[in-house]
Amino acid sequence: MKVTFPHMGYSHIAFKMLIQKLGHEVVMPKRPSENTLSLGSHYAPEFACIPFKILLGTYLEALEEGAEMIISSGGVGPCRAGYYGILHEKILKDLGYDIDFLVLEPPQKKAMNFVKTLRKLTAGNSIQTIWEAVSSTWLKLKVLDRIERLTYEIRPYEINKGDTTRAFEKCLDVIDRAWLKEDITKSQTRCLEILSEIPVDKTRNPLKIGIIGEIYVVLEPAANFDIQNVLGEMGIIARRSIYLVEWTKDNTFFKGEEHIKKAAKEYLQVPIGGHGILSVGNTILYSRQGYDGIIQLAPFSCIPEIVAKGILTKVKKELDIPLLTLFIDEQTGKTGIKTRLEAFVDLLYSKRQLRQGVVL
Repeated sequence: MKVTFPHMGYSHIAFKMLIQKLGHEVVMPKRPSENTLSLGSHYAPEFACIPFKILLGTYLEALEEGAEMIISSGGVGPCRAGYYGILHEKILKDLGYDIDFLVLEPPQKKAMNFVKTLRKLTAGNSIQTIWEAVSSTWLKLKVLDRIERLTYEIRPYEINKGDTTRAFEKCLDVIDRAWLKEDITKSQTRCLEILSEIPVDKTRNPLKIGIIGEIYVVLEPAANFDIQNVLGEMGIIARRSIYLVEWTKDNTFFKGEEHIKKAAKEYLQVPIGGHGILSVGNTILYSRQGYDGIIQLAPFSCIPEIVAKGILTKVKKELDIPLLTLFIDEQTGKTGIKTRLEAFVDLLYSKRQLRQGVVL
């Protein structure tokens, strides 16, 4: 069976291994491009948000490469993301594609449905094989998240622009080639060595910006125009609120977001779908931790983030923390985003100077 899945961040490196260990052939999803978005926009409903269109374009590209099964995730709560899989499957079948479309819904409420869907992928494998595949994939995802997170801490201090990005590309290749758990652990050690060799200037005092918003545009560099790398090369420490391993833990059988929801409680007491309440809560937490500013990333027309933005107008005023909201759709351009980032960073530097009593 030729299997594909959505491209989101760097998770494809781990999921490729999972599919291969379960005995399937992988059709690797391409990094989303203008062609991907154009393709998805052509067949998607006009009102659909940019993640919907990018995912649809990704599936269409993979189907042209011979994919026979698509694996995607679902969602719960008052957010349209829960319907993505259903609509994607219907659109693809209306276009004449005869495919297996597996939607893995969060298992908190319907664990048996989750297991039944998963069996379609794991059929024919022993429990031991499945466990080894899943556990090694989980380990690889953790390594990917750790190394990626570390690059955002190093990049603002790099002496030679681009060193961190080039080192990270080497790390991705090292992690990709690791197959056994022992090798995956060793790949992390090797990546830490590679990153430690980057010449840095620790005398710098970079601004700190927290990044919040909808999961796909926060995690996928192609959707957010590599915003963390751009900020890093501008000398900014940009820390996002979502990483795939943490999000998976918090939205499967574990609950790890309660402190964020508690922080949001003064301004928002009820779930509004998507990551809306987390955007509010994380903004408050970032403010308490002394961050200089917040950037909210959201697909255009994303209702949870629109509601959150309305609430954040009050939050930023009361907590005196600058906030930049970037709504992204197929008309958004990299140049426009970079211009807005530069203006926002200038504002933050001015605010820091005023706070330190520097006369402008």
